[in-house]
Amino acid sequence: MSKITFEIEGGEDVVIFASPGETLLSLARKANVAIDAPCSGNGSCGKCRVKLLEGEVGGGSSRHLTKEEVLDNWHLACVSTVEGDAVVHVPDIASAYKGRLKVADLSSQEEKSAFEMLWRNIEASGMQRDCGIKSIVVKLEEPTLDDTMPDNERLLRAAAQMLGIEADLSNCGDGTGLSMPYSVLKEVPVILRESGFEVKCIVRTDCTNAAEVIDVLLASDSTPICGLAVDVGTTTVSALLVSLETGEILAKANTGNGQIRYGADVINRIIEQQKPDGVNRLQEAIVRQTLEPLLEALCSRAKIAPKYIYRACFASNSTMNHLLMGVNANFLRMEPYVPAFFELSPLSPSLIGLELAPTATMRIAPNIGSYVGGDITSGAFVGMMWNRPEFGILIDLGTNGEIVFGNSDFLMACACSAGPAFEGGDISCGMRAADGAVEACKIDAETMIPSYAVIGGEKPVGICGSGIIDVVAELFRTGIINGKGKFNREGDRIRHDEYGIGRYILEFAENTAGSRDVSINEVDIDNFIRAKGAIFSAVMSLITPLGFTTEDLEYVMVAGGIGSGIDIQNAIRIGMLPSLPPEKYSYIGNSSLSGAYAMLVSHDAEKRVHDIARSMTYLELSTQPGYMDEFIAACFIPHTDASLFPL
Repeated sequence: MSKITFEIEGGEDVVIFASPGETLLSLARKANVAIDAPCSGNGSCGKCRVKLLEGEVGGGSSRHLTKEEVLDNWHLACVSTVEGDAVVHVPDIASAYKGRLKVADLSSQEEKSAFEMLWRNIEASGMQRDCGIKSIVVKLEEPTLDDTMPDNERLLRAAAQMLGIEADLSNCGDGTGLSMPYSVLKEVPVILRESGFEVKCIVRTDCTNAAEVIDVLLASDSTPICGLAVDVGTTTVSALLVSLETGEILAKANTGNGQIRYGADVINRIIEQQKPDGVNRLQEAIVRQTLEPLLEALCSRAKIAPKYIYRACFASNSTMNHLLMGVNANFLRMEPYVPAFFELSPLSPSLIGLELAPTATMRIAPNIGSYVGGDITSGAFVGMMWNRPEFGILIDLGTNGEIVFGNSDFLMACACSAGPAFEGGDISCGMRAADGAVEACKIDAETMIPSYAVIGGEKPVGICGSGIIDVVAELFRTGIINGKGKFNREGDRIRHDEYGIGRYILEFAENTAGSRDVSINEVDIDNFIRAKGAIFSAVMSLITPLGFTTEDLEYVMVAGGIGSGIDIQNAIRIGMLPSLPPEKYSYIGNSSLSGAYAMLVSHDAEKRVHDIARSMTYLELSTQPGYMDEFIAACFIPHTDASLFPL
């Protein structure tokens, strides 16, 4: 056995013992060391760079490493194999996806206004802000020798009288009155006597006359009755801790999805799930390594314990829903692309290993297809597309691209295989929106010198999705590249490798926080053109079969993690978004999280999301005649049909 020490920049060393031939990436996963591997270790992305400080590793070099990097002992963890004891340096950027992702500021005035607008729209459509959970303070007559009524009956009678319903004294929970589950009954005898027979009951009602006492607390306990809203994104997981009685957001938190170590896209994660113990490994990555720390952070900020969380709502894409629930997702990617479920009945969070209140229930926003899930049904709800007579589209841009088209009469949705380019995957210097990422760029047409903005304000390390859109748009605007993404001009910032592949240097190595130039090459641009082409061709494949054109669109809503940073004009310039007046575009933030929040605090909203899912038509693009023609036509800047993008 060999001793491998991972020296993590800015963190503590991690030691693990390994057999000869094991890769550094597989060891890192075993040791819970964060090494970014968007391709899940198949050697195609070149992002899992580590530096060998001591010892030797096998596996040879990679086309993703320059000669200078090889001489400086940089290796790709996915192809580097153990040959003996070694010390490996893991750069800080490898863990940035977990703790320093740039996400929407949920405390900003813009986000607060978005939530306020959401509720104005909901209430205007006749829905109520009521999730059926409330608290009542019940004063009981103390038992005597003349009154030996059992504790549970005494409490249920008094609480039912206050609620104006019958008590289910048989406690069978058959939907005919107020009942009490076993987990609460166990606590009742002691807490009644500690409180002097005056208690606060947490009561859950449904749309019938049935109700449950789901907790009994001291009457003096002023802790809010809480709920948890979660958006489980492929890259980012965001959550809100909410007062169920007032709708107030008590705490918010974001983190990277721990499943990222098994691949940036859903296909790689599904493949990983098929390996021995893969189902449990992927579920543990999201529950143990992501949701539990997120929950701990939320509760710490709000100064409450998880036992006060009685309701949870999740919104995720179809694959993330399956991985979260520990359900085999393999058949999502295989024709005829059938998911294991669209909708699930409310269930206990403890079934997936998430410990909230013993009586807590969790709800999942429903899927509508193999690649369109609850994040989109939630988004369509938040965008009020189901209640608007004019035609419009919702484009959710993240690791995956999903689009909804329609109005109050019908809604159609599809997902496009844009690949991970918008999250920095398939791009040589691409990275997620974390500290050190170039997020915006302008290029001087004469000098070809760029000016750019970096997340965190420090030296650049790479380029994130919004930055890639800007860079490509600026390269095209200034004539540095042509419509095929090939370089037209020469200069100090344009270099060619031994194969003749050109690249534009955004910043030279000596001015970056890494070991190499921050640049974009023709292969990167080609990958990006395919990604943007997938978005636009998906839009066209939704609207044209129904006889519509982009001119019929009255509004375009952009949602998702990357959406907040997009320069709409640049996205139009490169042919990613329809050529429409800027005033028709709006950014609606993390609509998946907003939808989960609405479901959390409103039964009416939850029911409406399910109604939307049942009525929405799912279009599987891979089987759609003409889609490939649309896609090929869109793989040009801006498009092979110039009339779609008038100057």
